[in-house]
Amino acid sequence: MLLTIDVGNTNITLGVFDKERLVGTFRITTGINRTSDEFGVVIGDILTYNNIEKSCIKDAIIASVVPNVMHSLVNSVKKYFDINPVIVGAGIRTGIKVVTENPKQIGADRIVDAAGAYELYGGPVLVLDFGTATTYDLVDADGAFVSGVTAPGLRISAKALWEDTAKLPEIEIVKPDSILAKETITSMQAGLVYGQIGQTEYIVKHMIQESGYENVKVVATGGLGSIIAKETDCIDVYDPNLTLQGMRFIYNKQNR
Repeated sequence: MLLTIDVGNTNITLGVFDKERLVGTFRITTGINRTSDEFGVVIGDILTYNNIEKSCIKDAIIASVVPNVMHSLVNSVKKYFDINPVIVGAGIRTGIKVVTENPKQIGADRIVDAAGAYELYGGPVLVLDFGTATTYDLVDADGAFVSGVTAPGLRISAKALWEDTAKLPEIEIVKPDSILAKETITSMQAGLVYGQIGQTEYIVKHMIQESGYENVKVVATGGLGSIIAKETDCIDVYDPNLTLQGMRFIYNKQNR
């Protein structure tokens, strides 16, 4: 079995594959201050609780946008699973050619999403990831990463509202019944969710128009992506496991 580890700013998402079959997905908080032993025990206990034997994990791949956790996390995989994991980064085969002005600035998470979307849905494809940030990445028909847009994510926007304004409360991010809000909580929810829908539709429309590409598939992922995907016709597919699938594809391209 293959263990995929996607390290985001808020959560670490774990996936376990038995060949092509995704047998389980799990989340833990990123926890920058965790030691290798803490990571090892937490990951091991999660797998055991879900009836996945640690001894069945034969390899691992890690994609991270949080450098500070990598030393402890990589060492935990080595120590507790006896595996030297693949790290998504410079020098590994991804199937995606980055043709932006500074390829090294493109995060591992975006490359993984692009690889997953291109392998599963072909190109050209526009990949939307609704995570801590909301990203819009365009991959052409030949698998080249040609452009990317980065915007504040829903949680960042919500946090700014309740932390930087004295009287606005912390709220759940859900779509209210109507945009015609009549009190504070639903007014905040309407602004956040409908604002994200509007942003999504505008950016998708103009990226496709300016690219000149035809028949662009728009694929969304990320924890809050399901809220947005069901409310707009500009998204063709919502794939919650796109990142993990992309990591599997990248792992399979390495000579292990």
